[in-house]
This record gives sequence, structure tokens and C-alpha cells, in this order.
Amino acid sequence: MNCPRIACAFATSVAAIFCCYPHAALHAAERPSSTSKTATGKGNVDWPIYGGQSANNHYSALRQINRGNVHSLRVAWTFDTHETGGLQTSPLIVGRTMFAYTPSLKVIALDATSGKLLWTFDPGIKGTQPSRGLTYWSDGTENRLFAGVMNFLYALDPATGKEIASFGEDGRIDLRKQLRGDYQQQSIAMTTPGVIYKDLIIVGGRNPETHPAPPGDIRAFDVRTGALRWSFHTIPHPGEEGYNTWPADAWLTSGAANNWAGMTVDVKRGILYAPTGSAVDDFYGADRVGDDLYANTLLALDAATGKQIWHFQGVHHDIWDRDFPSPPSLITVFKDGKHVDALAQTTKQGYLYLFDRVTGKPLFPIEERPYAASSVPGEVTSPTQPRPLIPEPFGRQVITRDTLTNRTPEAHQFVLDKFNTVHSDGQFVPFSVDKDTIVFPGFDGGAEWGGSAVDPSTGVLYVNENEMAWLARLTEAQHEGTPGDKAYHSLCGVCHGVNGEGAPPAFPSLAGIGTRLPDKDIALTIHQGKGRMPGFPSVDDALMQSLLEYIKDSKIGLTASNAPGGDKQEMVAGASAKTSNASASSAGEQRYQFTGYHKFLDQDGYPAISPPWGTLNAIDLNTGKYLWKIPFGEYPELAVKGMKNTGSENYGGPIVTAGGLVFIGATIFDKKMRALDSHTGTVLWQTVLPYAGLATPATYMVDGKQYVVIATGGGRDPKSPSGGEYVAFALP
Repeated sequence: MNCPRIACAFATSVAAIFCCYPHAALHAAERPSSTSKTATGKGNVDWPIYGGQSANNHYSALRQINRGNVHSLRVAWTFDTHETGGLQTSPLIVGRTMFAYTPSLKVIALDATSGKLLWTFDPGIKGTQPSRGLTYWSDGTENRLFAGVMNFLYALDPATGKEIASFGEDGRIDLRKQLRGDYQQQSIAMTTPGVIYKDLIIVGGRNPETHPAPPGDIRAFDVRTGALRWSFHTIPHPGEEGYNTWPADAWLTSGAANNWAGMTVDVKRGILYAPTGSAVDDFYGADRVGDDLYANTLLALDAATGKQIWHFQGVHHDIWDRDFPSPPSLITVFKDGKHVDALAQTTKQGYLYLFDRVTGKPLFPIEERPYAASSVPGEVTSPTQPRPLIPEPFGRQVITRDTLTNRTPEAHQFVLDKFNTVHSDGQFVPFSVDKDTIVFPGFDGGAEWGGSAVDPSTGVLYVNENEMAWLARLTEAQHEGTPGDKAYHSLCGVCHGVNGEGAPPAFPSLAGIGTRLPDKDIALTIHQGKGRMPGFPSVDDALMQSLLEYIKDSKIGLTASNAPGGDKQEMVAGASAKTSNASASSAGEQRYQFTGYHKFLDQDGYPAISPPWGTLNAIDLNTGKYLWKIPFGEYPELAVKGMKNTGSENYGGPIVTAGGLVFIGATIFDKKMRALDSHTGTVLWQTVLPYAGLATPATYMVDGKQYVVIATGGGRDPKSPSGGEYVAFALP
């Protein structure tokens, strides 16, 4: 590797894995599954894997719908789950059947040509966490559908939806087991589906981001029996590589460093690529001083054994919640006069990394840049952080007075007054105690969990990104008071705010909660979690009673103008894309805690910076140059006043097809789905969905007819209802 801080390790025993293939063509494992002779023929073309195919490039060779006729696209069918809460699911299509979730995490099978319900699997568990997809396995004779529901992984018969009793314990695995300590005290949920390699299903999981949290082990289970076949410790045990980058007992007490974003498999080579997130606590790391391998790391593992091949750490000792947000895409690029099998990884920072997928060598230069040290007692930040020099970041990196909003003179003055009181110096600025620091790109990226699409015929990558600034600060942790007082500030305060004001709709205000909900319902939510909130099963009866008394106390729910961090208008909707909580350590009480998620907004709730507030980007991976970049999304109420093409927050990713089209929903406020010319970024077709389509679409062919389907559910706009409806489009 070019830089000593970019670690790359090789195991001689895996040399036999690497075979020589013709690099000028795609590997068979990276082509979409198809029973038709051509992408425009009479047969079927599946979308059998989350991300489309094992390369996770969101690509389809279908071209029946193309630049010339996409304007004629019409609704082919819809399926309404009649549930609320939103959907983030990218469905699977195998043969004539589509597999998906409802908002409450029932598994459904639909006729892919009509949307007719074929079967429903109700696990008897009310799902309160998002689930973005399922996993399908077949050996040519036997077929299995794997579904994550909260902390369980189920194996279902795809034909009937019935549990396969021979798998695990009566058809399911409890993912809390075989981690650390009493499994009933652990909190883990499946957010992104597992991946298949031969007869293994390999999974990560979503963990809390404060103590207590289990370690983020990556695990492989036998697809037939559910037996654990291997486990990779992302918080290394004694004697394992990376152990010396943590305190000596961190493997016993620290948590997370988990793969919640999903993984990609190079099936031919047998290499698993697994990006990980930050370790607990997200924003104050005095109990994990060191670089903290393998948190915030792109791991390349032998998929058969879990042995490490190479790794790249994207953030050393992360205190900014800079998780790798999505699985990487595999692609073959033309570099230095030859074809190279590569891997592209997007980030919340707005960086795009490109590596040789076999060796881990960067294909564009990466440098370690120096950054200021933290002034917070106990915190020891890394002196440097990596940044790719090519391509240029796809998100702006710093906010200055010149980039503040000019939506109105009043809005400009409002945000300027606030800007004059905060730190703003770009990436990796350590947080201060009792003074806000601007985080930009914000906690929700940059790039997010929707991931990127790559056209293998051109080497162009498409990625949508957010341009939202957030405000963050630390404060001294509260160690006095009742057990419930301390538990609130350690477990709840970072999401619901130190005074319970929250950040609706993602983190609701707790004001008056005692009059809105009975104690048993509040306690159930604390134990099991809901939405972005993880469960806290370790809260025992006595602590629960004290916590209930505290959150119903009059101190909870003070107006945001009285809370640390700014006035009421700045405490508007928003949250990070994954579970986060404050800091009280099972390894010892932390001295400082995060005060909560606050977007940097003007007095009317719009972004404090000048547009674009969201973009869609096309980047040539062969050269690192941008093919095009456009604002992505609108605020309808501003558009009718003439302020169009501002861009907006967006969640869910794009797909790209051989028909020259990029399909994407994702935009929160205008609720549109769009088809764009992949060469120019021109919008060729758009439609308004029942709810915002905050999910990655899928495309498939049945009986020679191409469909594009997307899950719509909303849930991010506090002014709009949420639901759960699938909408499929086709040509007349």
C-alpha cells in the first residue's frame, strides 16, 4: 500500500483462491440471473439478489424499457400492505414471484406480473426495525428464502412461506446467541440481508451505538442446518491482528464495529467484502483509545473460512459516526493500459474509494491528512485520516459564510447569526464541550445505505448524496441523581435530547409521554426498540421503574429553545441512518456525552446552506472524472414559488440498465420516481408515488415483459403520512 496507515494483509494460504480470468469481460457471477437468451427475449430475467446480482452493482442487462420509450411507462400493478410505518425494502424477483416485506416485517410473496398476494409469513413478532431485503438460496434442487425479523433469521420455503424446521431452532436462528455474555441481554437486528456463498449465509447486524452493545462479529451459518461455520471478530481478541489498536480489555467490554450496511461477494474468487461501522460510543472514545481496527473498515475475507485477506480502515478512531454506509460494487475498470477487477466503495464523507479487489491496492492515490487533536479530556483522536485524491468528493466538504442560504434575506441573517457561534472547518473536526461543531456532510451522508449503481459496459458509477449540515456538541455526562435519571442520559438522551425534545419524526419528543402511553407500552418499547431505536433488554424491573418515573417527570420535554444546542427552530426533523444512543459504559462511566442530533436549518425548517441540498452523480471509474452531476429532488412548496431543482434529502439508491436508464426514487419531499438518461443525467420520465420511495428499485422480466418495481412508504417527512405500498411499472 502507498501509505503506512493503510493496512493491507495477505494470507499465503488463500493464494489458491485467486484464479486468472479474462479481464476484458465480466465474470459469470457478475451477470444478472436470466433464463432468456437475450435481455429483450421472451423469457424471464430475475432480480434474485439484494443489489441485483452478486457484484452488487444494481445493474440489469434489460433494455426493453429504454431512452426512446421510457416516457410511455405506466403503472402495471400495485400492492398495498395496509400498514403504516414506511418501507426500505428492495424486493427479490425469482421466476414469476416477488418476495418482500410489509412495514411490520411480515414476509410476502406476490405474483410479479399482477401483484396478487400468494402467501404471507407472519412470524408473530411485531417488527419495529427497518429491513431492506431478503436472501434467496438454491442448489438447483432445493430452494430457501432467508428473512431477518428483528434478532431472528428465518429459513422459509419460497413456494409456501412455511418455516423450514430443520434450520436452526424450529426454522430460525437467534442472532443474539454466540456473541458475548448472556444472549438475552444483547441487542441486535437484521437491517440488510445476508449474502450467500456456496452453502453459507453470511450476516452482520445492527447494534446499539452506546454501551451496552454486543461486538459486531461477522458470522457465516450453514444454509441447511443453521450451524455456525465461522465468525470474524471485528473487535479483535488477544493474539488476533488488530488487537493492539484497542485497549487490552476492549474485546470484553466494547461493542458494535458492526456490518449493518450489507456485504458483497466475488463468487468466482470466494472473497467476501464487508464494510463496518463505528464502535461504541459513537462520539466519545475515551474507553477505546487507539485506531480501533476493524471499526470503520472495508474487510476482504475468505468467504469459506472468514480469514482476512486485506483491509482498509476509512476512519481511524471514529468519533463522527462515519460508518461505511453500503456494500461496495464490483466492476472491471481500464487502468494503466490494462483491465483491473476492482471494487468501488462510497462513504458518508462524500468520498469514493476504488481498490484492486484482489490485493486491496488503491487504484487512485490516497493520502493521510493531518487533523487537529481533540481538546476534550480523555479523548485521543488520530493525528491523520485518509482521503482519496481522485475522484473529487461528490459532496461539498466545508461550509463558509459564502455558502450559507440566500433563500430569503431573513433566512440568510438567521443562519449567519448561528454560524458565527459555531466551529466550521470541514471533515474530522473534533467536537467541543458546550459549543456546536458543524458536521458536513452530515450524519446521514454524503452517500447512504441505498448504495451505488455501476454500468459494467461503461465503468460509470451512479450515486445519490445528501447535502445536509448538522450541529453537534458534547457535554459533561450526568452521573448524579436517580438511577432512572442516569439511565435516561446514558441510553436515551442522544436521540431524544438531553431534555426530551427529540428530533421528530425520527426521534419523537417525549413531552407528555406519560399521558399518551401507559407504562407497559413505554417499557415494551424500551426493551424491544422501535424504528431507529434499538432494544435495551438489559434494563431490569427496578431500573425500568426509575426510568419511567424520570421520563414522565416535568423536566422532560422542555422546549428546544431551553435545551443546549440552539433554539426551537433548529430542533427540526432528522436523525442518523442508524441507531445511536448516548454514552454510559459497562466498562466504566464516560465523562462526556453527545447532546443530540440537530440539523442546521433556517427559521422555516429549510437547510441553512445554499442549494443543492441533494445531488445525483455519475463518475467514470476508469478516469475518476465526473460525467455529470445534477441537483436531485425538490421541496414542492418552494417549487410552486419558482425555487425549483434545489435538491433534497434522499434515501434509497439507483439502478442502471442496458437501456441507458438510471431509475431512482429516494427523494423525501416530492415523492417522485425518476428515469434519467445514464449518459447525460436528463430526466426522461417521472411520476409521483403514493408515498416517498425510500428504497432501491428492482427491474425484472417475466414472459418477455420488463417491469420496474419500488417500495413506497415515506416516513421521513413529518408533514406527510407513512404507509407501505409496492408499485410496478411497465410499457403499455
